[in-house]
Amino acid sequence: MNLSFAGERVLAVVAHPDDAEILCAGTLLRAAADGATVGVFVLCQGDKGQPSRAIANLAKTRATEMRASAKLLGAELFLGGAPDGTLADTRELRLKVVEVLRQFKPTFVLAHSPEDYHPDHRAVSALAEAASWFSASRGHKTRSPALPQAPAIWWMDTLNMIGFNPGFYIDISRFAERKHAALACHKSQLSRANDQDFFSLQELIRQQMRTRGMQAGVVAAEAFRAHFAFKRGTAF
Repeated sequence: MNLSFAGERVLAVVAHPDDAEILCAGTLLRAAADGATVGVFVLCQGDKGQPSRAIANLAKTRATEMRASAKLLGAELFLGGAPDGTLADTRELRLKVVEVLRQFKPTFVLAHSPEDYHPDHRAVSALAEAASWFSASRGHKTRSPALPQAPAIWWMDTLNMIGFNPGFYIDISRFAERKHAALACHKSQLSRANDQDFFSLQELIRQQMRTRGMQAGVVAAEAFRAHFAFKRGTAF
């Protein structure tokens, strides 16, 4: 099956500044090449991901890195501004996500899976699921009007593929190097490759793309699973 994103609006809703680059940048690049409008909504500042040689005002550095990567991806960037480690499925954050969804008007939302390892990631999963539903509810008031219908949700793969059962794969073979280039914008995190409490992000995504690619019979792939619930299914 050859899936085309032409005419779609694809928004990645993620916790931290480099999460989209790691888990779905290839799909965003492919969607943009097909003619889709793409965006990235990053809820956290990335202020806690300090390398062993600390960076002064890390949140500002990571915002600069995010903008550089979004430009390379051709994506509209939305920033949530929450400190790392503080995300929770609260009314305030739900409404913030609802408003961004109403501004961007996605047909597809890519979000962290409910079984992800990181508490911030799991919080984003809950927020994206709830807010995407309420974005189409006129009873939930924000500055922008309600969407005509709730967008479809695709849960993204987990880091190192642990505990994630793919529902389908997106062939990103033509975009693998540009995915690496997008991640390379996040120099503050790549500098942590040799830290004892971290790892090489570039090597991680290289192995993950290849493994998912082998499973799908292509050179490189990203894995997803559709969120199926009442009124949430989408025909491709």
